[in-house]
Amino acid sequence: MEVARGNLTISDDASRLDRDAIHAFLTTSYWAPGIPREVVDRSIENSLPFGLYEGARQVGFARVISDRATFAYLADVFVLESHRGRGLARWLLETIRAHPDLQNLRRWLLFTRDAHPLYRLVGFKAPEFPDRVMEIVDRNAHTRR
Repeated sequence: MEVARGNLTISDDASRLDRDAIHAFLTTSYWAPGIPREVVDRSIENSLPFGLYEGARQVGFARVISDRATFAYLADVFVLESHRGRGLARWLLETIRAHPDLQNLRRWLLFTRDAHPLYRLVGFKAPEFPDRVMEIVDRNAHTRR
């Protein structure tokens, strides 16, 4: 799938991804600091990835982990700071939500520290039943060898 808007493109073609740029961003993000490159590569290979491009240069990214039948988890969403404030993150999210393989899912999930207003624009809200959500968190998973 590919969608264009002027010289900007969103594509789910994993071969177009600039994995060096993705790793460089994620390794300094608040949610994946210091993440090893091999973990980023494995996460992309086991997800439905979306690249946001200006010409040939990657300026944004997101990926969806899904069974493509009932559930999707949205992860690693970013737009480079130089390209923020232009509605590109919203366009990226709308494009992801419109992807043919991600239709009629029963539940979408994501975690965010500070982008709640953005995600609300595309339909996300607080969990309907927060008392039913459980998790296991291992903040040192990527540092142990």
